[in-house]
Amino acid sequence: MKFLQKNNIKKTILVISDLHLGAGLIVNKRKNFLEDFHYDKELIEFIEYHGSMHYQEREVELIINGDFLDLLAVPFVPYFDDEFWSEQAALDKLKMIISAHPGVFDALRNFLTFPNNRLVYILGNHDAELIFESLREYLIDQFPKEDQSKFKILLNADEVYIPEEGVVLKHGHEYELAHHYDVKNNIVADVEGKKYFIPPWGSYYVTRVINKFKEGRDYINAVRPINKFMINGIIYDSLYTLRFGFANIFYFLMVRFVMIFKQNKGIFEVLEHVKKEIILFQNYEALTEDYVTTNPEVHALIVGHTHDPIFREYDDGSIFINTGTWTKMYNLDFGKNFYGARLTFARVDVKEKEEAEEGKVIERFDHLDISLNEWRGKSDLPFKEFRF
Repeated sequence: MKFLQKNNIKKTILVISDLHLGAGLIVNKRKNFLEDFHYDKELIEFIEYHGSMHYQEREVELIINGDFLDLLAVPFVPYFDDEFWSEQAALDKLKMIISAHPGVFDALRNFLTFPNNRLVYILGNHDAELIFESLREYLIDQFPKEDQSKFKILLNADEVYIPEEGVVLKHGHEYELAHHYDVKNNIVADVEGKKYFIPPWGSYYVTRVINKFKEGRDYINAVRPINKFMINGIIYDSLYTLRFGFANIFYFLMVRFVMIFKQNKGIFEVLEHVKKEIILFQNYEALTEDYVTTNPEVHALIVGHTHDPIFREYDDGSIFINTGTWTKMYNLDFGKNFYGARLTFARVDVKEKEEAEEGKVIERFDHLDISLNEWRGKSDLPFKEFRF
């Protein structure tokens, strides 16, 4: 049984993603409709649990696989238009997020005090502004100097992170042109030396469309699948849904078509470019399956980004995991009908490799136990806060 095998485990890798910590529920005595993270207590317990008991006897690597801090969802900062993407604005947004979730950062600090623990932060598309060096330095400085070497921030440079042979991680936004950015070329400076982040058009879409409509319907970005959300909305919430739909169409036409036409591309080139973006979005899972099953060096691919928790094992034994999200989601598909949050995380237990014995076949990755789990938390109270 698994609980009897713990002494064979030399390392545990934990992967969470898409927590979207924002500026808090209340900002300047006003409700913050953009805050999507409501599970500080559960996250703190998760971090503390994996830094206690028998976990202290092994190496524990906690990997936050993108979109941990949501810099696109911080309201009430005195920066508008292009200034919103300045380095100083990004730093102010980061400070607001950290101050809004002090318990989470206390738990992370305590986690790193154990000698065998490591923390890795992979950037996604909602925290892309951390490519500013000043932001990374500020975040690292939240930890004691003696523990800072155990905290690593990985930039998105179209590379993957391999914490153990056969286990590959990427956030997942790299598959979508709307959210793709270049670490080297997405920072520019004006004549005064002031630095700015050039966001992908998907980030503009979040700040200029999604954020505005969340004030009226804070679930607007949390319903899947989108086509059923639009159909239900047109029936039951017609005016708001139509406004949202027209805003999407207008934004896409203005941002994508106008931008492409300015590059002197013909109509057929424009349509082909748009088609490419749509195909990439729709074939996200097919692309990841191909990556896993055709690469013998990859036993498991772990991603996030889509907020849809998935564990899939293919015929050749390779594994695909999407770690989902720690925010509330509403799914209208009959097979996935649920609302609320599933606090999902991937776990990789690295065991001591067995010695080959006569008549016993040992596969290359038999020493890896890989699973997708849901954190239920713990509480001494007979109730929990209800939010709809």
